[in-house]
Amino acid sequence: MTIRLLLADDQELVRQALCALLELEEDFEVVGSVGRGDLVADAALTGRPDVALLDIEMPGLDGLAAAAVLAAQVPDCRVVMLTTFGRAGYLRRAMDAGAVGFVVKDAPAEVLADAIRRVMRGERVVDPALAVATLAAGESPLTARERDVLIAARSGVSVAEIAANLYLSEGTVRNYLSAAITKTGTRNRMAALRTADERGWL
Repeated sequence: MTIRLLLADDQELVRQALCALLELEEDFEVVGSVGRGDLVADAALTGRPDVALLDIEMPGLDGLAAAAVLAAQVPDCRVVMLTTFGRAGYLRRAMDAGAVGFVVKDAPAEVLADAIRRVMRGERVVDPALAVATLAAGESPLTARERDVLIAARSGVSVAEIAANLYLSEGTVRNYLSAAITKTGTRNRMAALRTADERGWL
């Protein structure tokens, strides 16, 4: 049986290399390749892949959001997250978005090929070290709104600008930032942002 694959990665060289590598496998056929997360669903509807390999960091939509869209629009397509970011929070969010596999990019080629075949057999496949780290890290302590406010703070904008962008009052934004700083055990919003980012909570 031929396994039809869709690749989504914003790094052109990485995407081309993965396509070439996977096409060497006799039972794999790459039916789509895109560089933006917001193109994933259309490519899947056109190519009807069995498995989609999604990078996390992409323009348009990140891989986690694209996985959720695929789960809704092309539910028979299995999603494997393929990323350089082996962060515990990402794994939990990927599984919540409907992904059935999580493989880090520095894994050997045979590990990726095996992961694709295993998810086709109905298994869940997760990088073992990342699984252990995720269990140790526990759930993200941030609420959805605290996440939104931290993400909005990424560009260093003022509280007033964050409030305007999110349709919140300035006092509410300050409260969310204060809560996020407390929960991340940091001293200011930029440190909270860094910590939350490193743990895959954003």
